[in-house]
Amino acid sequence: MKRIVLTGGGTAGHVTPNIALLPSLKEAGFEIAYMGSYDGIEKKLIADFDIPYQGIATGKFRRYLDPKNFSDPFRVLKGYAEARKYLKEFKPDVVFSKGGFVSVPVVRAAASLKIPCIIHESDITPGLANKLCIPVARKVCCNFPETLNHLPKEKAVLTGSPIRKELAEGNRLAGLDMCGFTANKPVILVMGGSLGALNVNQAVRAALPGLLEDFQIIHLCGKDKVDNLLLTTPGYKQFEYVKTELKDLFAACDLVISRAGANAICEILALKKPNILIPLPAEVSRGDQLLNAASFKEQGFSIVIEEDDLNTKTLTEAVKELYENRNTYINAMSSSSQTDSVSKIISLILEAAG
Repeated sequence: MKRIVLTGGGTAGHVTPNIALLPSLKEAGFEIAYMGSYDGIEKKLIADFDIPYQGIATGKFRRYLDPKNFSDPFRVLKGYAEARKYLKEFKPDVVFSKGGFVSVPVVRAAASLKIPCIIHESDITPGLANKLCIPVARKVCCNFPETLNHLPKEKAVLTGSPIRKELAEGNRLAGLDMCGFTANKPVILVMGGSLGALNVNQAVRAALPGLLEDFQIIHLCGKDKVDNLLLTTPGYKQFEYVKTELKDLFAACDLVISRAGANAICEILALKKPNILIPLPAEVSRGDQLLNAASFKEQGFSIVIEEDDLNTKTLTEAVKELYENRNTYINAMSSSSQTDSVSKIISLILEAAG
C-alpha cells in the first residue's frame, strides 16, 4: 500500500481541495494522513473523514511589520522539526500540499527526506508560502493558464482545482423545497464569502425589488449577517452558511453571484453555472481575486463587477445580461480544460509515488 501525507490550512480554501481528493486516493489504495496546525480550521474539517491528523507548530509569513515576526520564525523551525519526525515515522511515498503557511515546514521537511512533493497554487500568482515550496517541489499544479508564466516550466501543470464530487450530485427539487421556491422561475445563488461580504450583501438587498420580479434568490450571507427584516420576503431565502445542502442549492440555481476566491470560482466552473464575480478589492487583499476574476472574464466564463462599480443599477443590468446570454457562458465553461482536476492530480501523485 502506498502512503501519502496531505497538508494545507489556514483557511477552508486550503483544505477543501484536499478533501476532494480523498475518495480517489482511497480508490487508488493510498493510506492517507493529514498534517496541519494544532487547532486550525483544517483540523475541524478533516475530523469528519476518519484519517490520522498530525498537528505541528506554525508561524505566519508576513510582508508587513508585526511583533509576531520575531517569534514566528522559531515556531516555523519547531514545526519543521515536528514534521520531519512524523514523516520519518509514517514514511509516505509522496506529499501533496494545497498551500497556506502550515504547508511550508511540511514540504521543506519532506524534501529534506527526499520524499517527492506535489503542490497546488490556487491563484494566478503564487502566494508567499508556495513561493517557499516551489524550489523543492516535483510538480506545481495550478488553476489558471496565466499562472504557467509564473512557475518553472518543467514543473508547472495546468490542472484546475480539485472539486468535491458530491457538489455535482445535488437535487434541484430538494434545493427548491429547502427554500420554499417554485420550479417555474429562475434562481440566483449569492455567495458573499466569509470575508468582505458586507458590500455584496448590501448591493443584493438594495436590488431585491427589481430582481425579485424575474428571479428567486438564495443568499448565503455569512455568519450573523441575516437581515431579519427580510425573513418573510417572498422569493428571497437567506442562510448564514450551509454544509451538505450546498450541492442541492447549486443544483437549484440558474445563475451565481460570488466573490472571486479561487476555489469558489473553480466550483462554479466545474458546475458550469453562469456567474457574476465581484472580487475583493486590492486594498483588503493581495489582489488575487481581481486577477482571478479577470482571467475568468477573459476566458468567457464570467461577468465581472468591481466593487467600486457595484450598485443597484450595475448589478441588475449584469444579472439580466447574464441570464439572456447564459448559454454562451455555459458553452465557454464546457470547453474548458480546467475541469478534470482530480484525475489529473491523482495521475501526478501516482507518478511521483513511483
